[in-house]
Amino acid sequence: VKEIYEKYPTLNVVINNAGRAEVYKLSDESADAFENAFEEILVNYLSIVRLNERLLPLLKKQAEAAIVNVSSIVSIVPGLRLPTYAASKAALHSYSQSLRLTLELAGAPVKVFELRPPLVDTEFSAEIGGSAGIPAYVVADELLTALAEDRYDVRVGRTEDIYNLYLKSPEQALLAMNAPALQKAGVEN
Repeated sequence: VKEIYEKYPTLNVVINNAGRAEVYKLSDESADAFENAFEEILVNYLSIVRLNERLLPLLKKQAEAAIVNVSSIVSIVPGLRLPTYAASKAALHSYSQSLRLTLELAGAPVKVFELRPPLVDTEFSAEIGGSAGIPAYVVADELLTALAEDRYDVRVGRTEDIYNLYLKSPEQALLAMNAPALQKAGVEN
């Protein structure tokens, strides 16, 4: 942060793309859910709160500025395979909304965006089938459009579909989001 203040005093966009996800079942006694949750909350949520806290004074000095918190649709419709990752992204979702409102009420020039991409074909998502995900450039293009339009909740691709289903029926969205895991476990929808 000290280096950013010294070398980049006109910084006006911060993209928080911290990510750690562990695939496991909460019912698996050997999964070490507490340790997984601890690490995921630390990386996916607390590190973002800390960085934003330290960079906000610099961002507030700019004529216009933005914070982009990369979240996930699992922030509102959790996935069974990534239970504490979903919880960490739910915390980030709530924080993003609170920070946005706080800064708006204070008249600060900092806008807060929440980016919710679907599965993206990256090294990070390889373990959970990322190669079937959308290309990263699609997410980037959608983010740039949202920044230009001041669209603060940026839902990309299938995320928009799950979100709309969630608005109609949270139960159906939960089933749709977890259909592959439920089928594998032999559970009928």
